[in-house]
Amino acid sequence: MKQKIHFVKMHGVGNDYIFVDTSQYPIEDPQALAILWSRYHFGIGSDGLVLIGRSTVPEADFTMRIFNADGSEGLMCGNASRCIGKYVYERCMTDKRCIRLMTASGIKILNLNVDDDDRVSAVTVDMLVPALADARLFLPDGDPLPDGTFVSMGNPHYVIFVDDIDDVDIAARGAVLERHSRFPERCNIEFAQVCPGGIVMRVWERGSGITMACGTGACATAVAAAVTRRAPRRSRVIMDGGTLDIEWSEADGHVYLTGPATIVFEGTIDM
Repeated sequence: MKQKIHFVKMHGVGNDYIFVDTSQYPIEDPQALAILWSRYHFGIGSDGLVLIGRSTVPEADFTMRIFNADGSEGLMCGNASRCIGKYVYERCMTDKRCIRLMTASGIKILNLNVDDDDRVSAVTVDMLVPALADARLFLPDGDPLPDGTFVSMGNPHYVIFVDDIDDVDIAARGAVLERHSRFPERCNIEFAQVCPGGIVMRVWERGSGITMACGTGACATAVAAAVTRRAPRRSRVIMDGGTLDIEWSEADGHVYLTGPATIVFEGTIDM
């Protein structure tokens, strides 16, 4: 007999995922289901599958596992984590407005902005301290990389600044660079242009391809812009799906990501 699984489709500025509460609906093969359900026209359609769990350790309130549309497991997703904050609060799974979320890249703190109707209007995620690449990425032996900045936000990103982002073939360049020999675990690739209103960025996500937004990618882009003195430590990153506000704090070195989370629809699907 097929089991019916309840899901909620949510997005953060167009970066959309299927969310399942595994405390009610255990998932045995998330890799296969991520591939099956993420297919547009044949499944629900999404950038991947996110599993929400109850934490078994006192340091965290909830857990997140994320599986990309190709079935690979991701380490962290800023957009999905904001969606989880909205999900667990509005479904009365917690009354906390500061939530500790366990991810594959450590515990992230979600601070919820709640409106007068007790709805989560935005979430600020403490993305912790970014890590910059060492010089080994650019050693003379091996395939050369185009000029860019490597930033880890708990997952790997390579940010390339361009003069005109409309001239970049994101699909062609992103697909090649994701699997470049310098990135043995593959890499998220961002192309960015600094403009008067902010930083315009488009992304090729590891395991998903072109997406409308990437929260960790927005953070990596803001850090790369600050490191290369193209922008201050507080930036607006403008993506196809919307805009995120990023602050790389001088006080603690942490990156803070602020943006909305949106429920699209919910339903049941056979497993």
